[in-house]
Amino acid sequence: MLRSVFRRHASGVAVVTASGEYPVGFTATSVSSVAAEPPLISFGVGTGSSSWPVVAGAEHVGIHILGEHQQELAATFARSGADRFAAPTGWRSGPEGVPLLDGVLAWLVCRVVARVPAGDHRIVIAEVVTGDPAGDGRPLLYHQGRFNALRD
Repeated sequence: MLRSVFRRHASGVAVVTASGEYPVGFTATSVSSVAAEPPLISFGVGTGSSSWPVVAGAEHVGIHILGEHQQELAATFARSGADRFAAPTGWRSGPEGVPLLDGVLAWLVCRVVARVPAGDHRIVIAEVVTGDPAGDGRPLLYHQGRFNALRD
């Protein structure tokens, strides 16, 4: 029932990144603003995902808001077993060593403050350290199991 209902809920698409022995990242539709003071965000991550072991120990994470032109990037970071940081993915090491993706609408680097158990997931809460909202374009959305563009 939950999946059926939430297929009807359009959400923004983000990629969450972190760095440990190697960079990791995954596509997320669960990124949410939590508080303005202090500036906090949250996202969910499955404990069975390949990214979880690194996110579980990371002090900082990157949050990347994707544009409608980045459907392939979203698919790459959603695909199990993909080499997500190989070409054609453009990225660099950012503040706190967090992998930052090129060409996104906006990005944040956040300090993890809590990992809350939630079934087979963890809800990660993180405080914004720095970011850049200056990317161009319109947001990528996820609805009915597909990536979509925003319509006027």
